[in-house]
Amino acid sequence: MSLRRTLARAYWRVSRWNLVTERVPTDRPGIFVGAPHTSNWDFVLMLAIGAEAGLRFRWLGKHTLFKPPFGPLMRALGGIPVDRRDPAGLVNELTARIAGGDVFSLVVTPEGTRSGDGWKSGFYRIARATGLPVTLGYVDRTTMTTGLGPTIQLSGDVRADMDVVRAFYADKAGFAPERRTEPRLREETA
Repeated sequence: MSLRRTLARAYWRVSRWNLVTERVPTDRPGIFVGAPHTSNWDFVLMLAIGAEAGLRFRWLGKHTLFKPPFGPLMRALGGIPVDRRDPAGLVNELTARIAGGDVFSLVVTPEGTRSGDGWKSGFYRIARATGLPVTLGYVDRTTMTTGLGPTIQLSGDVRADMDVVRAFYADKAGFAPERRTEPRLREETA
C-alpha cells in the first residue's frame, strides 16, 4: 500500500467527516464530478477520497493557482491549469491524453466555488467526447458525509442525464450550503 493511501486512511479514521463511498475501478480513466463545490475545503476532502481509493486524481484549476510559489505544489497534487480567458482546446487536449493511454481520474467541479446560473458543461462534453463514465463525488456538511456516489454513463440526452445528476445531489448541501447551485447546464434550455 502506498504512503499516500496509508495517510489518507489514517485521516479518515480521525476525521469528523464520514467517508461513504462506492468503489470505482482504479485501472481505467474516468470523469469525477466534485459537487456541491461551495468551498476550497472540498478540495482537501476530494484529495483524501481519491488517495484512500487508490485513484490517480487529476483536477482542473484556474491558471492563477499555478503561479509561484504554489504552482509546483498544485501540479504535484494533480492540477491541470485552465486559462478561463481562453478555454478553447481543453476538451481536445484532455481527450487526446486519454486516447494516448494516460490513465487518470479527472475531477471537475462544474459549479466552481461561487454560485452562479448553473453548472459549466465541461465535464459533460469531456465524458461524451471520450466515452468515459462519470462518477458523482459529493460533500454534504449537513450530515458530515463525503465520498463517491454512483457511476453513470451519459446518454447524450442532456436533460435526462442531468435529471439523474440532480436526483443524486438533491440532498447534498456542500461545505457552505448557502453557496450551492442547482445542477443545471445551459444546454438543457437551449
